[in-house]
Amino acid sequence: MAGAPTERMTAVFGPPEYRGVRVVDSFDALLATPLGGEVSAVCWRRVLAGDFEEVVASVAAHDAVTALDADLLASLRLGAAGRAAVDTLLDDLRRLRELGHDPSLECIRGYARDDAGRAVRTDVYSFHVDRADVPTETFLCSYTAPASEGLRHDEARRHVDVPATRARLLTEFGGADDAAFCTWLREHNYDLHYAPTAAARPFSFGVGNLWRLAVEHPGSAGPACIHRAPDDRGGGLPRLLLIS
Repeated sequence: MAGAPTERMTAVFGPPEYRGVRVVDSFDALLATPLGGEVSAVCWRRVLAGDFEEVVASVAAHDAVTALDADLLASLRLGAAGRAAVDTLLDDLRRLRELGHDPSLECIRGYARDDAGRAVRTDVYSFHVDRADVPTETFLCSYTAPASEGLRHDEARRHVDVPATRARLLTEFGGADDAAFCTWLREHNYDLHYAPTAAARPFSFGVGNLWRLAVEHPGSAGPACIHRAPDDRGGGLPRLLLIS
């Protein structure tokens, strides 16, 4: 959009003493920094040239989530700053595809939300970790605000480990607290979601930063990254997100 700044400064994220996030200054370092042990995320901190809001404003995004591809991006009528933003988007998609990933670029007006009265919400607005059957990792970049958010492991507790919540789930399950109940929790993804502690300080992933997140999978070397989608009910332009 006219008059928008051509550079996006990153947000401050994470207390400096938090060793669960490693911050790097290149794509090569993003890939080379090991995930495991206490490290559950690596962030390539970037300042991006271009007007990403102009890109979003130019997309006829009426659905909750609209996927953007190279043909659609090429068809947009953009100024020089908007075109510079598109070049960055295409470059990020290319980088990840060359690694064998299948990234998606999305304009997001809002995801579906679970009923607030549920014992454990399992939508993406709830703090959660990703899980896979094979070794993998998640890449994320928010090109416009609001950005994704993270939570320290020492400031989080699984919902299924909170006695009152576990009791509600057990009532819903209708059986004993045994192996079958644990399987049921896993099948419904209840075991992936976390509650912040009273003193928790969730941190922003920042705008423009490319993140590589640890995923829970067989043989994973450490805990997965706890994160969530930001609250996007403020209206305005859709959020622009890369996810893989």
